[in-house]
Amino acid sequence: MLLKTLLIVLLLFVIFNLFQALYFMIKHHGSSPRMSKYLGRRLLFSALIALCIIVALATGLAVPNPSPL
Repeated sequence: MLLKTLLIVLLLFVIFNLFQALYFMIKHHGSSPRMSKYLGRRLLFSALIALCIIVALATGLAVPNPSPL
């Protein structure tokens, strides 16, 4: 259950940073943070999600669906 909660929170961070990048892309001010900062954060959280899934599969915390064959 903790793994699912962690993945959901990370996915929410990805979506939040994506919309922040969109906001700063539309409302470009010279003193505002750059859009690439938020896109970089989105990439970091996406990599953390992939890493969490790989570790969970390797340790047996998550079990993939069996093959239909």
